Amino acid sequence: MTSASGYAATARAWVDRWDRQQETFLPEREAQFTALVDVVEETAGRPDPLVVDLGCGPGSIGVRLLRRIPAATVVSVDADPLLIELGRAAYAGTEGLRFADVDLRDPDWAAALGLDRQPDAVLSTTALHWLAPDVLASLYGGLTTLLRPGGILVNCDELERDRTASPVLSRLDRALLTRERARRARPDAADSWYGWWQEVQAEPAFAAAVAERTRRGYDGENHSDLSAAFAVHLEALQKAGFAEVGTLWQRGEVRLLCAVTHSPDNAAAFDEPHTHNHAPTTPTGHDTSTDAPGPGAAGA
Repeated sequence: MTSASGYAATARAWVDRWDRQQETFLPEREAQFTALVDVVEETAGRPDPLVVDLGCGPGSIGVRLLRRIPAATVVSVDADPLLIELGRAAYAGTEGLRFADVDLRDPDWAAALGLDRQPDAVLSTTALHWLAPDVLASLYGGLTTLLRPGGILVNCDELERDRTASPVLSRLDRALLTRERARRARPDAADSWYGWWQEVQAEPAFAAAVAERTRRGYDGENHSDLSAAFAVHLEALQKAGFAEVGTLWQRGEVRLLCAVTHSPDNAAAFDEPHTHNHAPTTPTGHDTSTDAPGPGAAGA
């Protein structure tokens, strides 16, 4: 019989392998997670934000967010009993982290979370592309009222260009990603997506979760790309009724696609950031964008 500490250690080992195989697909995964947490910090307006993570897997976003914002509460949502069990076991005792075994295809999924207030942010990474377009549209529509006024949705995923309209750019997207993967490849090769699933389902410690997974009809690695096109997500978000929709971070086809709910405070959010497009001004209102750079400054 496996001890509680041994069970947790086994789960952590499998979650580590999960993270490594995910990085083979998304070489800049940690940078993307950092950007996600940056967005929450910038928009939450409070030290203890409530965050919902959709398609959480074993909880990779949640634990990283809580390291930076320890007073936050993260509700990590997934319908895969094996991934949920791995996360619960690996991160048992993590203050502020709660897993919810809920299927996003259920129209009443949000009610099943038992939230005591509106979330400040809803996050997701490389998960929502497996929803059918009509289900995705329904989910996005529901988030406009689930989120608090001025709340934000951030979906980080590899969302494809229109390959008919932009065949050359689409090919270059994939080529550059392939090159980056090769540059960052580690000598101790990570599991493949299929290899990880094959091996974790043979792990005796998680036989009960694997059996439940099979009972629910999940077949092997259970992967699909029903909503892999960027246009599908953009149209669904625009039709959902968000106040703003746009991309905050992008590398090729991998992007942080964001949407903000309506709030009378949204217009006051702009604080003249110091960028080339919004140059800082002096107290007298003088535009400093044409001033000579200071010592050691470099041009764009």
